[in-house]
Amino acid sequence: MNIALLSLSDIFKSSFLENVTAVQPLDLILVMGLSFLLGLFIYFIYRKTYQGVMFSTTFGVTLVALTMITSLVILAVTSNVVLSLGMVGALSIVRFRTAIKEPLDIAFLFWAIAAGIVLAAGFIPLAVFGSVLIGVVLVLFANRKTFTRPYILVLTCDGQAAENNAAEFLKTRVKKSSVKSKTVRPGSIELNLEVRLQSDDTSFVNELARMEGVQSAVLVSYNGDYMS
Repeated sequence: MNIALLSLSDIFKSSFLENVTAVQPLDLILVMGLSFLLGLFIYFIYRKTYQGVMFSTTFGVTLVALTMITSLVILAVTSNVVLSLGMVGALSIVRFRTAIKEPLDIAFLFWAIAAGIVLAAGFIPLAVFGSVLIGVVLVLFANRKTFTRPYILVLTCDGQAAENNAAEFLKTRVKKSSVKSKTVRPGSIELNLEVRLQSDDTSFVNELARMEGVQSAVLVSYNGDYMS
């Protein structure tokens, strides 16, 4: 009984000097170096597979930092039982309220965290080969175009006749068009249409803007998430 109590007390015994030597310098350098390289690999795959409208360099750098930070935390947790219990309580109160605009970004965030955890836990082959496999899958499927990229056409007309003429013109120049919203004001009609182009040629917008009764025509790249 005394031996069991002594062993239990030894487990939870901690001091500053013991914590200093808990993590070997070679282990720290190896884990942080590999986590940095894996973070760069994740960032590279993120650039190759990005499908949004505007690429965010800040989010890419965050993936590298997140991999390294996770490795650092797990490395500290695995070296001290008391610290691991305190870390669980501390992280449980953290709340992230930044909106994720692209669904695929969530996968990259979890990938960076998982790579950091697995790497710091000592499963280096699993972290490396698993990351390579995930990267190959994302490159093969994320860049695979199974549909025509949609665009939003913002059209302003001065009346119903101009709107009808513009609609007939679009039927001959785009593959598909559908009205997303329509705003009517005295002397002005504003249309937001989702259009699928027949090719990369957008010269039809110039012709549309020159039509009688059309005040303006704006073509915007569209990521598929429409907000009214």
